[in-house]
Amino acid sequence: MVDRPNKPAALATTPGLPPQAQVNISHGNQRVTAVLPTGESVEILLHGATVISWKAADDTEKLWVSNAAKLDGSKPVRGGIPLVFPVFGTAPDHAATSKLPQHGFARSSRWEFLGKSTSESGDASVKLDFGLSSASLSDEVKALWPYDFNLLYSVTLDAKTLTTSMVVTNQGNEPFEFQMLLHTYFKIKDISSTTVTGLEGASYVDKVDNASVKTESASEVSITGETDRIYTPVKKEEPIAIVEGSSKTFNISRDNLEDTVVWNPWTEKAAGIGDFAPKDGYKNMICVEAGSVQGWVNLENGDQFEGAQTITSL
Repeated sequence: MVDRPNKPAALATTPGLPPQAQVNISHGNQRVTAVLPTGESVEILLHGATVISWKAADDTEKLWVSNAAKLDGSKPVRGGIPLVFPVFGTAPDHAATSKLPQHGFARSSRWEFLGKSTSESGDASVKLDFGLSSASLSDEVKALWPYDFNLLYSVTLDAKTLTTSMVVTNQGNEPFEFQMLLHTYFKIKDISSTTVTGLEGASYVDKVDNASVKTESASEVSITGETDRIYTPVKKEEPIAIVEGSSKTFNISRDNLEDTVVWNPWTEKAAGIGDFAPKDGYKNMICVEAGSVQGWVNLENGDQFEGAQTITSL
């Protein structure tokens, strides 16, 4: 072969188009990673379609993942953004979901990566789509929840925000009921100086206090011990914020998700969770979780439900 000294160089991008996000599948077809031209990145484990990393351009991690989290598909991930469907917690009194494991099967199922789409405008962004259907479930899981459904989960990354949305479709002849939650673990510097705003006036179920129903009177909710609350915010259109010290670090906007769970295991609970590490990691995380978990969403044949959250890094 003749070597041409003036041969044309390979083009990195198509002329005239702005730089695009780079999407890669790695770890033996187990993970999908997207990196924007500006350096922000997101990584999703196909086991559970769990977002396990969301980084700023300077490589600062925004999500907390336990050091003992299983990322090999052997169990749901402790940290990141696990997907809760079709039941929140356990529901022994709800016949259709009574036999399912805690938080359902979405977070422990293998999802299919359906592809990417990028912004055609000057603002770099990328959307990654993932799918799970009744056809892809094991016979064991189908026996526990025998409905014909399809889930489309989308993760959209741009320079300042991460949007996660779920579309649930009933593809069968029989209606079904479900709950869903985006179980987001935020990484923070110090829980003792962190508060959550946007919950004042909201009714909430305090699961640490015998599931008693209370009303939030504080404009800033502090975490001073084990916390496990299901809020139904009264100001649905306003974002919920995580405040560290005197500065907001995250805004969480919800779309068609009426409830917000606030969770921190604190000392004793963290010590008893096998895959929670380090044991004092509760000091550096807080879960603020958008979902629909108070009651049940009923979906008739052919109907769809869509819920989403958009997290803005401030």
